[in-house]
Amino acid sequence: MKNKETNNHAKLRISIILVTIAVILSIPLIAMQFINQVKWTLIDFVAAGILLLTTGLAIELVIRNVKTNISRTVLLVIILIVTFLVWAELAVGIFGTPFAGS
Repeated sequence: MKNKETNNHAKLRISIILVTIAVILSIPLIAMQFINQVKWTLIDFVAAGILLLTTGLAIELVIRNVKTNISRTVLLVIILIVTFLVWAELAVGIFGTPFAGS
């Protein structure tokens, strides 16, 4: 019984991750319809989708596999910081790599 309940919670979390990604990606899509300052291409949407999906799945793996709260919290904070840094690099090039968006 507990295994089935755990499996249902995992499926619910995956669904929440996917819906959240869709909502986040819809923000620039909708903004592009009304203002000219937002100019995303298909590559931008794909890159953002991959980054968000990777982050969401990494968080899901940590939630499933790490049992202690302190370790879980530290890993989740690291994942979020890395995601923010990659996003910032892709957007404005804070590190000056060839992947920089500016």
